[in-house]
Amino acid sequence: MMLMLDINVLLDVFLVRQPHYPASARILSLIAGGQHHGAFAAHGLTTLYYLARKQADRGTAEAAVDSVLSSLRVVNLDLAGWRQARALVLPDFEDAVIAYSAATLSCGFIITRNVQHFIGSPVPAITPTDFLCMSAP
Repeated sequence: MMLMLDINVLLDVFLVRQPHYPASARILSLIAGGQHHGAFAAHGLTTLYYLARKQADRGTAEAAVDSVLSSLRVVNLDLAGWRQARALVLPDFEDAVIAYSAATLSCGFIITRNVQHFIGSPVPAITPTDFLCMSAP
């Protein structure tokens, strides 16, 4: 299954943010292990770098971006895609871009800790913990 990752999941891992780190790291492990495929909206790469560098250091920021580029499908929208995202009725435009990007890849879920930000999304949002509970054998 293709999973769209919200930036908070990646920040949980690269900044070792507790108590969220274990579940978010497990999601990335499932992707790295091939059980699922992961995606990330391209507009978030610079924000990921900025926040990781600000809250940690340059090495952490570079490692975060390199990890995304090597293990996740980075989704770029064209002009029509940006317009489609803008047309979504979500409270935040950034989240609308993530939701539309997820829809373009037919993602099963958006993995985020801010599920409430994606009410009305064409792709359902779920927390890392809830996804892990749902997909456990």
